[in-house]
Amino acid sequence: MASSSPTTLVRLVDRAPSLSGAEMAAVLVPPRQFDGASFDSFRPDPDYASQSEALEIVRTFSASRAPTGRTGGFFSRQKKTPAGPTGIYLDGGFGVGKTHLLAALWHAAPGPKYFGTFIEYTAIVGAMGYAAAVKLFTGATLIAIDEFELDDPGDTMMMTRLLTELSASGTRLAATSNTPPNALGEGRFAAADFLREIQSLSDRFDTVRIDGLDYRRRDIEGHARTLDHTEVDEAVSAMLHTSPAATISRDDFSGLIAHLGTIHPSKFVKLLDGIDAIVLDGVAPLHSQTDALRFVAFIDRVYDAQISILATGTPLDEVFAGDMMTGGYRKKYLRAVSRLIASTQY
Repeated sequence: MASSSPTTLVRLVDRAPSLSGAEMAAVLVPPRQFDGASFDSFRPDPDYASQSEALEIVRTFSASRAPTGRTGGFFSRQKKTPAGPTGIYLDGGFGVGKTHLLAALWHAAPGPKYFGTFIEYTAIVGAMGYAAAVKLFTGATLIAIDEFELDDPGDTMMMTRLLTELSASGTRLAATSNTPPNALGEGRFAAADFLREIQSLSDRFDTVRIDGLDYRRRDIEGHARTLDHTEVDEAVSAMLHTSPAATISRDDFSGLIAHLGTIHPSKFVKLLDGIDAIVLDGVAPLHSQTDALRFVAFIDRVYDAQISILATGTPLDEVFAGDMMTGGYRKKYLRAVSRLIASTQY
């Protein structure tokens, strides 16, 4: 997010963002790297046929959005034309093109329409109240949910209720989730969990499996880049020289983690407003699950905004300590690792 002011060094810990429910809804659009996402711009990996198949399935779903009608006039006894599923669910590993296809579907749909992560929708319900959120989203042609979460039963039940009401009123639904790499060989994909958890809503979804390699890691080294303090100072000086309108934040890692604990994750997008690059000094492993999950939510917003990260200390793909990478939240951490690696390859 480019700034119009002269180059500025700021601290994120000095920011205390506020965001209303209406403001949250106003930014429910695809991340800016998918501003131009379309079905034609999707590039399937030729080594994975499921990517080409998924493209055609989603394209067909998009084209079938016309409302169901009757033939033969008002008094005809002919049956309704089959409408097909009102939802589509894209399941696969990290970086295989699910978000691109979801964004392409959103761009192709008429308005009003919304695109957000699971946490963004739950945050809106929390900020506005359930009834107000239903009123806000009623009438939408499409609700797109990136990274549908299943690890909080309360949030899952609330979203299922919300989506059921919206689907019943004619809104089409699209969602993605991630399958952890260690589940790929077991024939067990996240789709099974998704369909079980959304229960009565499941028969309205077509599930589409997408295989492939993480595109963020195909052409780069498989670790987050870390620098020493001299290298960071030189990189910052270079940025200040080449980007006269840039705004760069620089924070101590432990201080930022503590500050994130004072802000609802739905406000992280506002926390990052106007920031062009982030410097994190003294990165160290996170041992608190709560801190780690907040950091995951923060990195999601950093990645969506395409903000580069310069860091000293522990490589950022190694910050999730202990058994976090094999525990119940492993999908979140694996996604974050993928994004941290990409965000440090400036």
